[in-house]
Amino acid sequence: MIYTDSIEQQFLCAGVAFICAISGSVFDLRERKIPNRITASAIAGGLVLHTAIGSWRGLADSALAGAIAGVIFLIFYLAGGMGAGDVKLMAAVGCIESLGQLSTVLISTAVAGGVFAMAVSAYHRRTRQMLSNVGELLTHHRSRGLQPHPALNLSNGQALRLPFALPVAAGCLYTFCSVAWSAHP
Repeated sequence: MIYTDSIEQQFLCAGVAFICAISGSVFDLRERKIPNRITASAIAGGLVLHTAIGSWRGLADSALAGAIAGVIFLIFYLAGGMGAGDVKLMAAVGCIESLGQLSTVLISTAVAGGVFAMAVSAYHRRTRQMLSNVGELLTHHRSRGLQPHPALNLSNGQALRLPFALPVAAGCLYTFCSVAWSAHP
């Protein structure tokens, strides 16, 4: 059973998750890396926060949310499409948001990632190539599982890169606004 927290607690958690994602975005944009000091402290902070809010049940729900978010994004890392810092950032956001808002932040982050990817490819006039690459990746992963594609992965210096902390921040912002709107119907 998920412990229930008040709208004020949800608002606090959504705000803290957004600040965490913004911090990760700054580093991701500048250095193309998200430091462990941000993700590790955010994971620990989320676990402590939810322990304070919901005791052992809060701790368990926070840890489970971090694990779910981390594993979902780990799949993309294993397939060669995402960096480890992005996975750790999403796990941190999961720990902070906990199970109550996890689906909202995951779905809004995925949608933001798709929109950002389309915008980056359109800006670089490579939309057709991006769509072709998506088809190639789907075919590759259907036959080879999570094995990274030989050319369409992060180690390819010619590939367009999206600092994925930005869509994570956008997903956290949407979640924050969603909680705020539900507080004031």
